[in-house]
Amino acid sequence: MVSKKNYTRLAIVLALVSLGLGMQQVYAHKEPHALDQLAAFEQVFMEQVRVGDLLFHGDGDTQKNLNVNLSRTGMACAMCHPFASDTHPHEFPKFQEQMSQFATLRDMINWCIEKPNEGERIDPDGPAMKALEAYIYWSNRNSKLDPGRH
Repeated sequence: MVSKKNYTRLAIVLALVSLGLGMQQVYAHKEPHALDQLAAFEQVFMEQVRVGDLLFHGDGDTQKNLNVNLSRTGMACAMCHPFASDTHPHEFPKFQEQMSQFATLRDMINWCIEKPNEGERIDPDGPAMKALEAYIYWSNRNSKLDPGRH
């Protein structure tokens, strides 16, 4: 049970917080990034998008370089999802009907590789998965985040 004295303190703290008094705004990055840093970040990201694009469209050399086999059927991700359409990365995590479980985008990527494409599951934290995610997210940029939606 909260005493009257503690209740009064709590009310004062909540009032100060709501007014923003005594609170310092916290930022994830204390100092803004320099333009050259932002350019370097963009370059690294776009290189991953390029690799993911190659994987998504079934490039054998890229799969070989990353030591992955995304399909035994000759299918590429893009055959069902042209330009990464209908991948809906902004809806994950969610209950995924095909898998009958709660899933992340990485889970769904591996499901597609293993089931329809009869490929070999890839390391969820490996370079191929990161590249595929980068390509899918880039292809769906500007989509509103809506996790759990179907």
